[in-house]
Amino acid sequence: MKLEPDTKLDFSDVLIKPKRSNLSSRSAVNLERTITFLHSRRKWTGVPLMVANMDTTGTFEMYNALKDFHVITCLHKHYNIEDYPDNLDPNYFAISTGISDSDREKLDILIGKLYPIFVVVDVANGYSSRFVEFCSKLRQDYPKLTIIAGNVATGDMTQELLMSAKVDIVKCGIGSGSVCSTRLKTGVGMPQLSVCDECSEVANGLSGHIVSDGGCKLPGDIAKAFGAGAHFVMMGGMMAGHEESGGKTIEENGKMYKMFYGMSSEYAQDKHNGGMAKYRSSEGKVKKIPYKGVVENTMRDVLGGLRSTGTYMGAARIKDFPKCCTFVKVNRQVNEVYSNPEFDIKN
Repeated sequence: MKLEPDTKLDFSDVLIKPKRSNLSSRSAVNLERTITFLHSRRKWTGVPLMVANMDTTGTFEMYNALKDFHVITCLHKHYNIEDYPDNLDPNYFAISTGISDSDREKLDILIGKLYPIFVVVDVANGYSSRFVEFCSKLRQDYPKLTIIAGNVATGDMTQELLMSAKVDIVKCGIGSGSVCSTRLKTGVGMPQLSVCDECSEVANGLSGHIVSDGGCKLPGDIAKAFGAGAHFVMMGGMMAGHEESGGKTIEENGKMYKMFYGMSSEYAQDKHNGGMAKYRSSEGKVKKIPYKGVVENTMRDVLGGLRSTGTYMGAARIKDFPKCCTFVKVNRQVNEVYSNPEFDIKN
C-alpha cells in the first residue's frame, strides 16, 4: 500500500490570518488582473472568476447578467449551434466541449461562427490519454485559442496538460463540487485547498495558469482559493438557483426552488444522452435549492467579500492574494450558536 503521510487541506480546514494593512477602504482593492496566456499568447483583462459550464449555471442569461462584471461564463455544451447569438463578447464567455468525434465537429462549427477566445475541454477524468490527445490536436489546429481543460487534481497532470497538451488553463478539482458524488462512488478525490496549492505551484513554474473548480460554498472560500494560488476560481453551486440559472422552477408550500444537479447524475444523462450507459454509475446529485433572485446581488456579495479579504491581509490587487496570504489551521471556522434556522427572523 502506498500512502502519502501529510494531511491534505480543504477550505474548511483553514482561515486567513489578518495582517497590518495600509488599505483604508475596500474600494482600494483591484479585483481585475491582466493575464497573458502561455500558448495562445492572448492578453486578457477581467475579474478572474468563471461560472461553471453546467446546464443549470452556464446559460446565456447568466452571461448577459455577468459580462458587465467582467466575469467569464462557461456556456454549457448542450446548446444547439443555432442557439448561439452572434454578438457575444469573446472576453467573457467560453464554449464547452467533450472529446467525442461529434463534439469536435460541433466545436469546429462554433469556432468558425463565433471566433471565441476561450474553449473549455471538459471531462470528469482528465488523466486519460485520449483527453490529452484531444487537447493537443485542438492546439495544433487552433494556435491562438485559449484552451481551458480538465479536470485533474495533481501537479504531475497539471504539468502534462500545460507542456504536452499545450493547454493554457488547467481545470483543477475532482470530487469537491456540491452536487458531485464521485468521492462517494469511487473513493477518488483531493481536498481543494491542497489542489490549488500543488497545481498552482507547478503552473507558476511553467508560466501557465489553473482554475480551481469546486468546493466554494461562500465568498470566503473563493478568497482562500486565490490565497492558495489559484489564478481563476470557477463557481457552480454558488451560481445555481438564480433567475438566470437553468433548471426547472419548483413551487412547494408557497416557496420557490430551482433544480440543480451534477452533469454526471442520472438525471443529466437521461436528459442529454438518452439514459445512463450500463457500464457507468451516476456520480452526481439532484437537488432543489431555494430561489435566490437575480444573480447580480450574489455577484456583488462575492466581489465585496473578496475586496474585504484584500483589506484584511494588505493585498491591493487580487494578483497579490497568494503573496499576502497566511493560512492558519483551525478546528472550527465560526461560532454556530445561532446558526439554526429557528433563530432566523422571518420577513
